[in-house]
Parts: sequence; structure tokens; C-alpha cells
Amino acid sequence: MRIISSIRTFLFGLVMLSLSAASFAQVGISISFAPPELPVYEQPLCPGDGYLWTPGYWAYANDYDDYYWVPGTWVMAPEPGLLWTPAYWGWGGNGYVFYDGYWGQQVGFYGGISYGYGYFGEGYQGGRWQGGQFYYNRSVNNVSVTNIHNVYNTTLVNTTTVNRVSYNGGTGGITARPTSQDQAAAREKHIPPVAAQAEHAQAARAKPELRASVNHGTPAVAATPKPGALGDRAVVPAKQVGTPYNPPVKRAAVQPVANTPDARPESSAARPNQPATNKQPEPNRPPTAEQPNSRQETSRPPTVEPTPRQEPNRSAPAQRPLTPPPAERAQPERAAAPPAARPAAPETQHTQPAARAPEEQKQHQNEPPKKDEKPPQ
Repeated sequence: MRIISSIRTFLFGLVMLSLSAASFAQVGISISFAPPELPVYEQPLCPGDGYLWTPGYWAYANDYDDYYWVPGTWVMAPEPGLLWTPAYWGWGGNGYVFYDGYWGQQVGFYGGISYGYGYFGEGYQGGRWQGGQFYYNRSVNNVSVTNIHNVYNTTLVNTTTVNRVSYNGGTGGITARPTSQDQAAAREKHIPPVAAQAEHAQAARAKPELRASVNHGTPAVAATPKPGALGDRAVVPAKQVGTPYNPPVKRAAVQPVANTPDARPESSAARPNQPATNKQPEPNRPPTAEQPNSRQETSRPPTVEPTPRQEPNRSAPAQRPLTPPPAERAQPERAAAPPAARPAAPETQHTQPAARAPEEQKQHQNEPPKKDEKPPQ
């Protein structure tokens, strides 16, 4: 029976080692832009004995491509003697990668990030285990001595530069590196976040107001008294500190500006990339035989007056102009059309000389025929 028990213990140890290795390893996600700064908030009152403080942190959601705040909260330790190592973001060479938190006998490396309330970048000064019971340091924890009596008060002198940077490495990140003690703690047995912590993170993920693009680095719920209690009356909001966070423009959202035409119809000026439309008629061009009436009315010289119209000659085509255009009169081989008021001359008569000028023809038509004068042939 002792052999079977030893085998079970050995197998259980292997399982815990595999879990600890998985929990300590980085999460398979790489983000091109850094998370926001850590918000400033007050720690809620500790709800009872055995609860340990777990700082808030920025997580990332692929489905809406944004960081979201997981509020800090008090969590019951899974086993006596275990301490919490916070999660953190670190530079992975071509992007920021996430290292999840874990439970262990010692507090390991968490990027040198100063989360406050005992987590000042290295180790933990917020309390210690003693005789299977956790003792709280009241100088850094909000603990009521009425409900919790295992407390002590040790004033800490923080020699590190306190800032709100939430990531290690990269541009502007914390430059801390794991010490030999941190490396030893990384090789110890680890327990991943308990179910209450996982549910707490999922509840924060589902809250749009906790997204960085919505709260601009100042979430309305920065910390809770217990995991998942995002609607509790004792939740603590973040304080307005510094410049609001504005997420960078995502590469998938950048679209080239379309060269759309101007929608305002009152502007009739030609655009630089389009030739101006010439709405004026073409210069005086004699009409061809196929298109006798293709010329515009504006092509006639303004000084030439058309011949007064008498009665229409129904035998002639209605579309033929009564007075030949100046371009046709310049051609000697083409005879002018007879006046509309006079009958057409028979083909056996002599060819009529060149057409008279409009003024002369008008004057000739208005003169009465002389008594002994014969009509012109």
C-alpha cells in the first residue's frame, strides 16, 4: 500500500509540475502596441481572514482587439502557505507577450512592475504565512482589526522609482531582470489561477466599460472586495490621473482616403485631375453635304441679317435655308437658291449669275417694276 501511495504522490507531483510550467509560460499572444499605464485606485477593505490581495492588470481580447482592465481583488488562497505572483506584460522581440500569474511558495518575477499594496516590483511585503495563518501588514493593506487580529505593522521604505508603467522591456518599459532568487522560484511548484480568478477575468472581459478604448485608462471599476463582484457597492473606481489613454490606430482599421468627387453642386470649376468640358460650339465650319444643318445658330456672323421670309415655298424642302451661308457664297461654282417668293426658273433658261448680296437683293425686291422694263431673266 505504501508503494501505491508513493506512486500516486509521484504522479500528482508530475501533474502539478506540468501545471506550474504551463502557468509560468507566456500566453501565446503578441501585441504590437503596449498596454496602458496602471490606474490609480484605493484598495478595498479585506473581506476576511485568509484572503490575499491580487493586483489588477491589463489583459487583451482578440475578438475586439483591445486591452481591458481586470480589477484587483481579494482572493482566498488555494492552500495555506501559498503566495500570489502577479501577471505582467513583457517584450518578446517583435511584440508584447503576456505572462499569467500563479500561486507558489515564493513570489517570483513579475516584470519589476510596481502594482502597489505590497507588490513594489520585487517580492511581496504585504504579509507572510506563520503557523498556517496569514498575517497582514497593515502599513500596506486595508485591514480592519475588528474582524482580523493577525496583523502587524512594518513601515516599508521604498527605494525604487514608483511609476505606473505596466510592462517590462520594449520602448519605455521597466528594465528589471529576474534575479537568482526569482529564477529559483520559477522552478518551484506552481498552481494556476483558481476558478474564482478565471471567472473574475471573464466577467471583466464582458464589460465594455472596462475596455481601454472606452475608459481611456481610467476604469470605473478598478478593484472589488471579492472576485466577480463587479456590481458590488464596495467596488473602487480609478482616479483621474495624468493624460487619458488613447489606443493607437489599428492597422486593420486604416483605409486609404478615397478620391471621391466633390458633392457640392454649386462649384462648377474644373478639377485639377479632369479636363474642363468645352460647352462652346466649334468655330465656323462649313457644313458637309451629308449634314447641311449641323452648324450651330451661333456660328453665323452677327452682322449678317437673314433674308426676310415671304411665304414658304412648299415645293422646296423645308429644311433648306432660304439664304445661303457666307461660306457657300464664297464658292463660285455653287449657284444661289432662288428667292422663296418667286417661282423656280425652268432648266432651259440661262444660268443665273452669281447671287446678289443680301442688301442689294432686298433693295431690288422692294423696287416696283418699270413700265417698259422686262423682268430679269
